[in-house]
Amino acid sequence: MQASASLTFEVKRRAPELIAPATPTPREVKLLSDIDDQKGFRYVIPIIQFHRRNPKMGDKNPASVIREALAKVLVFYYPLAGRLKEGPGGKLMVDCTGEGVLFIEAEADVTLEQFGKTLHPPFPCVEKLVCIPSYRGTLGSPLVYIQVFLYPLSHTYHAI
Repeated sequence: MQASASLTFEVKRRAPELIAPATPTPREVKLLSDIDDQKGFRYVIPIIQFHRRNPKMGDKNPASVIREALAKVLVFYYPLAGRLKEGPGGKLMVDCTGEGVLFIEAEADVTLEQFGKTLHPPFPCVEKLVCIPSYRGTLGSPLVYIQVFLYPLSHTYHAI
């Protein structure tokens, strides 16, 4: 089945929230490599992963499971919950603030099958599916954005 160019569906998003580490983490600054200092590397790269709901999950909401797991894993990978900042000479560093990563839960009244037989870039209707809040640059912004997109009609979800 080929995706219809006129595919229409409704998208509902909850308000973005910051998911912080589950327990306190070290407050420190970590210098990045000289390669990371290049201004051409300062942009957001979206990665889309599609997953079928695991029947073992029962009635658990995948977004809730991911939200809870994310808070736990950020304890060990705490720099990801920090913010990028620029030091003397433009040197980039991560300020390990523990503020958290940006998390958005969304759902759509469509099935993945309606997008076509194979799911690979370019994705149809990607502008409706991907929501990356606009921040002014990468400095001072969350380092990770996660959107869990639920498709209740087909019992699937994707994470960005």
